[in-house]
Amino acid sequence: MSKMLVLPGQGSQFVGMGKDLAENFDIAKNIFAELDHALSQNLSKIMFEGPAEELNLTTNSQPAIMAVSIAALRVWQDLSGLTVKDAFTYIAGHSLGEYSALCAAGSLSLHDTAKLLRVRGDAMQRAVPVGEGAMAVILGLDIDAVNKVCGEASAVGVCELANDNAPGQIVISGVKAAIEKAAELAVAAGAKRAMMLPVSTAPHSSLMGPARAEIEIALRDMTLVQPVIPIISNRTAAPVQASEEIKNLLIEQMTRGVRWRESILAAESLGVDEVVEFGPGKVLSGLTGRISANLAAVSVGTPEEIKKFIGDYHV
Repeated sequence: MSKMLVLPGQGSQFVGMGKDLAENFDIAKNIFAELDHALSQNLSKIMFEGPAEELNLTTNSQPAIMAVSIAALRVWQDLSGLTVKDAFTYIAGHSLGEYSALCAAGSLSLHDTAKLLRVRGDAMQRAVPVGEGAMAVILGLDIDAVNKVCGEASAVGVCELANDNAPGQIVISGVKAAIEKAAELAVAAGAKRAMMLPVSTAPHSSLMGPARAEIEIALRDMTLVQPVIPIISNRTAAPVQASEEIKNLLIEQMTRGVRWRESILAAESLGVDEVVEFGPGKVLSGLTGRISANLAAVSVGTPEEIKKFIGDYHV
């Protein structure tokens, strides 16, 4: 079987995530200590104990999700004796998960990944004043219909497609008034639901221009090692392994949409038959089932799930 490793994005966080890993495995405990050191902050305490309001801040949730993903992966590697290259043919991450993927594939150290995600999160929040940006998920419309809705709502302000997650699940991003208008238009156009998301910024939209400039500066000063396996890019939905090209795609990712549905279909066309999600929650596993009936999907984030995956892998 050909497997693809995937790492989740923002929205997968929850208070208590990673605590069971830290309590059961020294390798995970050390990763969370390294995270705290890199950020000069006791972020692991917020992850384990809350409050949720602090964990959900973009500046905190991004490096926190990455750390849990990498901790689960490193525990699996330690217990199984396998490497990422041994077990997986491709790797991908959803939005911030693309940075986690680079860490998992040996391109970035955990320290540098945490620092980059802190820069990214802070820059995203600074780019749009609190309360002026917004996102909404549109359920039950195809991508052409959502693009049409965004075009109409753009008369009010920036309204753009942010995440093409799965058939009938598309996220839009932009100015709050325009996103609210788009949600109304989507329901009128036949959407099953149009829900505003609990965020106050506008990821993957042109409003992130200032944040894109900041992350470009940070990335230019960072050394990326070629990943041990190809990464299927959010921007192109195609494999990439050249370090400079990866940097450019990460910069573009700030102001452009995440092509997740196409990325999963691309992996399938390349021979992947199982998608394995490492990290908190099961969001990407759920999306995989909606995108393709031919792909198996597995979530690995707890000690029990890690041990089960090791057993299943060796069957």
